[in-house]
Amino acid sequence: MLAGASATSGWAQNVKITPLGSHAGELCDRDRATIFEDPTGVRLLYDVGQSTMGVDDPRLGDIHAVLLSHAHTDHIGDQKMKAFGAGACEKVELVPAGAHSVTAEIAAAKNAAIVMVVDLAVFIGKKVEGLTGKPTPACEQAGGATTVPVAAPCRSNIHLGGMQVLKAAGAAQGVEITIVYAAHANSLPLSLLGEAERKSLAANGLSVEPGPPTGFVIKFTNGLTAYLSGDTGIHTEMKTIVNDFHKANLTVLNLGPNAMTAPSAAHAVNELIRPASVIATHVNEGATSDGKLKPNSRTAAFVKLSKRPVHLAISGRTMEFDGSAKCVAGCD
Repeated sequence: MLAGASATSGWAQNVKITPLGSHAGELCDRDRATIFEDPTGVRLLYDVGQSTMGVDDPRLGDIHAVLLSHAHTDHIGDQKMKAFGAGACEKVELVPAGAHSVTAEIAAAKNAAIVMVVDLAVFIGKKVEGLTGKPTPACEQAGGATTVPVAAPCRSNIHLGGMQVLKAAGAAQGVEITIVYAAHANSLPLSLLGEAERKSLAANGLSVEPGPPTGFVIKFTNGLTAYLSGDTGIHTEMKTIVNDFHKANLTVLNLGPNAMTAPSAAHAVNELIRPASVIATHVNEGATSDGKLKPNSRTAAFVKLSKRPVHLAISGRTMEFDGSAKCVAGCD
């Protein structure tokens, strides 16, 4: 069920969600990066991947925290766009992003908190250190929360099930970010490893796993609770943890075909997670043309099967959600 926007009200209390894709106004093959902005001003960048120009991308603005679900190339960002709109929506032109990753470069340039499972946070922290020349410590907390913006890059120190709270200065509440399970793999791109490790691992067809793959549940200050699936197949914790415990009312669902089929994704949202709304992202295809869903796409097949309103992660279009996960602007 493809959804549209409903009547606008109380914009100041809405969470703003802006996909950063390779082609403006479309949902394309490499699109992953998404910015979430809480009503208090806290701004999160999720899975920057390969659909930005890196630190020079003018769409980024202030970034208070960088979230990374896992280390696969298309999430950590071993490559970046050659230019805005370069190549086709189905096959974007990319260039190498260097030895640090787009994730680390943005965290360093934006003085951002690095929020991800601790093993991966330590790795990204070392990459940031290589850029700044200074160690990346665990984020300081007062009253259980880290005040943002932070003065220098810092990292979370949490495991699966742990929570990092980010709070704007003077705000009564913080944004609560919890790491949740994902049924996937997790391995670092060899290009981000040292030469000795790279040669040894490549010779054996192996890589390094920096902790488990994850998703996130984010509770915003207006009451919106968003489940960011990361790359995952369906699993029982979508119901027991994401739905029953966290009561997530918005799902940002990755639809990559190596983990999700249209029927399995529909089962996940219809029967397990049961959110009020869904945002479809990470589709691994050129899902739209002139901003409209292609009827024969895998994404369209999922939308047809979903009993929940589905909004497409159209690049550059800011969607606004109230606390009940109703889209009140930008979802037409």
